Amino acid sequence: MSQPEGSSLPHIVVVGGGAGGLELVTRLGRTLGKRQRARVTLVDANMTHIWKPLLHEVAAGSLNSTEEELNYVAQAKWNHFNFQLGCMTGVDREQRQLQLAPVQDEDGTTLIPARQLNYDYLVIAVGSNTNDFNTTGAAQHCIFLDTRAQAERFHTRLINQYLKAQVRGEMASSESINVAIIGAGATGVELAAELHHAALMLRSYGLDRVRPEDLNINLVEAGPRILPALPERIAVTAAATLDKLGVHTHTGSPVKEVQADGLLLADGQFIPASLKVWAAGIRAPAFLTEMGLETNRINQLVVDKTLRTQDERIFAFGDCAACPLDEPGKFVPPRAQAAHQQATLLSRNLINLLDGKPLKQYRYRDHGSLISLSTFSAVGNLMGNLTGSVMLEGWLARMFYISLYRMHQMALYGIPRTIMLMVSDRIGRGTEPRLKLH
Repeated sequence: MSQPEGSSLPHIVVVGGGAGGLELVTRLGRTLGKRQRARVTLVDANMTHIWKPLLHEVAAGSLNSTEEELNYVAQAKWNHFNFQLGCMTGVDREQRQLQLAPVQDEDGTTLIPARQLNYDYLVIAVGSNTNDFNTTGAAQHCIFLDTRAQAERFHTRLINQYLKAQVRGEMASSESINVAIIGAGATGVELAAELHHAALMLRSYGLDRVRPEDLNINLVEAGPRILPALPERIAVTAAATLDKLGVHTHTGSPVKEVQADGLLLADGQFIPASLKVWAAGIRAPAFLTEMGLETNRINQLVVDKTLRTQDERIFAFGDCAACPLDEPGKFVPPRAQAAHQQATLLSRNLINLLDGKPLKQYRYRDHGSLISLSTFSAVGNLMGNLTGSVMLEGWLARMFYISLYRMHQMALYGIPRTIMLMVSDRIGRGTEPRLKLH
């Protein structure tokens, strides 16, 4: 059982229940919490967690988010940590108190008042938000994919456009729907392929007023090629697959302005779009700049290689932290594998702190990259000490990609429960539609 508030045990508070933060509190709960060596508390503004790399599937409708979500209250009970619902608004570093905003319902009624949470060690793992670079019209006309709610909003609008086209009985010909995705990184590329898959599924379920080839998907990248952060050979293979799927890629020109009916590029080209998704760039939440700690130009907390900030009692990791690489001037990339590695190291370092042992330094290990192109293919590379870089494509790459999510589940649930989830998923395929239709 977890220790009650007011216990003399050291209190470790983790803010942010994303993949990294949730893995960290689960590890700490199973070690320190279970053994009554420390109180461990997770703070998050939501009641449930969904793995962020799956949000493009939620947007397309190929994943039902309610079936894949994890409830923080249940996870806390099973793994010996506490959960506090709330949004961090500030921190009193001198008093070692975290300030939480009041929790309100949809009508604005206060459910939980504003409050303070004492800590002995504080870990910030609040992730990142999409960076629209203050592009004119982006905030007004684009949907971002930072949260489950945003992904579901896009899916609802997509289905609504299909339903609108379907009931126009007076139209004898098919009708086009124009989608624009700004940013051809992993999220943008995966969303483009997933939307093409959704178009095929929607037609098979009878929404055939829009043919698959009439869902015009435009992928816009300011740089010279798609997947700019990954090796070029992966980008070339992914681009060829997208071309076969009929996805229109536009590279070499940034978006100058987002309008209600489309995108205006810097080169003067106009791309019509009734649905627009911004998936380019990241920045950490702005409130991090108000903590009195060093931050960079995209609001990330600057940390050393032990993941500690300037305050010896405050740590940060994942997308919200700028952790140096061995190469001067370079920082750990904002990737899921980095957050997983850092969660593992930080759990050990917090235990070392309690034991009076020195902290270990984090060293980023790039295990490669995998890009899912829906059910059509996958492409990527795996990197290891013995094999070097091995290029993967097609079915094998797809299996490795799926295994990444299973590894995340194993870290949270353990092996037996993950196997049960896999069996449940397999059984459910025959009794549920392959696409979320509402």
